Amino acid sequence: MKSVKTDTTMTMPRSHPKKSSGVLRQMGKRLDLYLMLLLPVTWYVVFHYAPLYGLQIAFKNFNPAKGILGSSWEGFGHFERFFDSYYFWRLLWNTLSINLFSLLIAFPIPILLALIINEIRNKTFSKWLQNITYIPHFISVVVIVGILNVFLSPHTGPVNLLIEAFGGTPIRFLEEAGWFKTIFISSNIWQNMGWQSIIYIAALSGVNPHLYEAAKMDGASRLRRIWHISLPGIAPVVIILLILDIGHFMNIGFEKILLMQNNLNLESSDVISTFVYTTGILKGEYSYTAAIGLFNSIINLLLLLLVNRIARKTSETSLW
Repeated sequence: MKSVKTDTTMTMPRSHPKKSSGVLRQMGKRLDLYLMLLLPVTWYVVFHYAPLYGLQIAFKNFNPAKGILGSSWEGFGHFERFFDSYYFWRLLWNTLSINLFSLLIAFPIPILLALIINEIRNKTFSKWLQNITYIPHFISVVVIVGILNVFLSPHTGPVNLLIEAFGGTPIRFLEEAGWFKTIFISSNIWQNMGWQSIIYIAALSGVNPHLYEAAKMDGASRLRRIWHISLPGIAPVVIILLILDIGHFMNIGFEKILLMQNNLNLESSDVISTFVYTTGILKGEYSYTAAIGLFNSIINLLLLLLVNRIARKTSETSLW
């Protein structure tokens, strides 16, 4: 018999090409969404990332006639000048204290307002309260400061007239350094608490209503339901917004402070952002104030990384 030769060679699997066409097909289906992203991405690139090129003037003696590349290098001289200046600790303390008090006092108030609105059973009254509280957000900062000047005027202001009616002495609120932070923070709360509460109200609407019904059947009081259901339900939103607020901790409402600022309250109102404006823009010390602004941004970045790390370790919610 003839021997039959068998082919012992193994057939190797063929390599499949990458499915790039599938990715392009999926992108084509969502082309309208990518086109919608084009405008904000362009805005961020042009106004946030492209200007990073100019940060090098913080380490140079910038001369507008020579340009950024033609200016001579200074190194860390501008930073040392700022750290050694007599106004460094005043600027740092004013910036930190205003933001810290705002975080401790102003941050919880929109949450409290959202809980109150959520607990009101009369929908007409709850909508009225919500509208009344967020309308001040749409008032211009210039108008807000004008209102403060009118109401706190030492001669014709309603507040001082009321103080005089009770036998007190008129107070120059906007001219005394001790009152500046109180007025600034309290007016910010009045202006922004309603607008900031909207996102918490939206988060509360997503809480399962059956949880409230079950807790009510178990005899839980309204405060217990708020503490054990409402607050845990919006906790992830609160943490995210807290991290975002910490991310610009060193930034303050520059326009409002500048409008409220005068020579008499400068001890409490002079912050890093206003100092950068008066020294960098008005006096033309661009390199010096660029170094100060970079120092301010680095602190914001470090605080953001720290708080996000703490949030990630203590809870399941973080930015990344």
